[in-house]
Amino acid sequence: MRTASPFDTRSRSRDIRTNQAAIKTPHSADHRLRLQVIFCVRGVASPLLANVYLHYVFDLWANRWRQREATGDMIIVRYADDIVVGFEHEADARRFWEAMRERLQEFALSLHPDKTRLLEFGRFAAANRERRGLGKPETFTFLGFTFICGRTRRGDFQIHRKTRRDRMQAKLTEIKEELRRRMHQSIPQQGRWLRQVVTGYYNYHAVPTNSRALEAFHYHVIDLWRRTLRRRSQKDGSTWERIAKIANDWLPKPRILHPWPQQRFAVRHPRWEPYAGMPHVRICAGGAQ
Repeated sequence: MRTASPFDTRSRSRDIRTNQAAIKTPHSADHRLRLQVIFCVRGVASPLLANVYLHYVFDLWANRWRQREATGDMIIVRYADDIVVGFEHEADARRFWEAMRERLQEFALSLHPDKTRLLEFGRFAAANRERRGLGKPETFTFLGFTFICGRTRRGDFQIHRKTRRDRMQAKLTEIKEELRRRMHQSIPQQGRWLRQVVTGYYNYHAVPTNSRALEAFHYHVIDLWRRTLRRRSQKDGSTWERIAKIANDWLPKPRILHPWPQQRFAVRHPRWEPYAGMPHVRICAGGAQ
C-alpha cells in the first residue's frame, strides 16, 4: 500500500516563503526577527516533534525504498526513534542499512552504533544456524521487551516477548525506594499505592509469553513490601503467610491482559496481507541519535 504525504510539497514551500516575509518588521528593513532552531530533549513535545520529523525523514522514504528497491517481503515498525525493519532476503537488509545511513546523514542524523545491528531472526533462523554449526538465534530488545525465537508446546515457531531484565530491576529499585519513604504509612495506604503501581506495570507488560516475568515481578514486589514492614519494628512478625494474605487483598494477580498479535492485527486490519502473520527472517534494529 502506497503511503501519501498529507501535505503537498509545492504548497509547503510557498507557506515557508510567506512566513519568512511576514516576520519582517514593517517600520524598518534593518530590523528583522531571527529564527533559531533549538533541540527539545526529554520534554513533553519531544516525542511529538520526533514523530513528525521522522515521518518525512524516514517513514515516507522507507516506504518508497520498499516499493522500488526491495526484492522480497519487507516490514517496518517505528516508535519515535526506535526502529525495527524485517527483510526476507539478507541482501535487501544490507542495502537498506547502507541507504538508511546515507539518508540520515543528509539531515545531520546518525544510527546509534551500539543499538544498530543486523541479525538473523525468524521461523527458519534456528534451523539455518544449526546447519552452519552456529548457536541459537540472537535476540533483540524493542520497547522494553526482549524478542526471542521460541516454540509453542506443539513445536511450532513462535516469537516470545519477555520483559527486559534491566527495566524490571530499575522498576523494582524505584518501588523499594518509594516504600522506604512510605514505611510508616498504614498498610491500606501502602496497599492502595502499590496496587496502582502494579496495575500500571501489568497494563504494559502483560503480553502473551511473558507470564514468568510477571510472576517474578509480583514475587519481588511482595518481598520488598514484607521487608519494608519488618523494618518498622524489630518485633514485627511479618511472615510470608501474613504478607501473602495482605498481598492477596491489595495486589492484582499476574495474568495476561493483551491479546495475541495475530488477533489484534486481524481486528485492526481485516484485509491483511498474505504474509502478515509470518515473521520475516531478517531484523535490523536501531535508533537515530
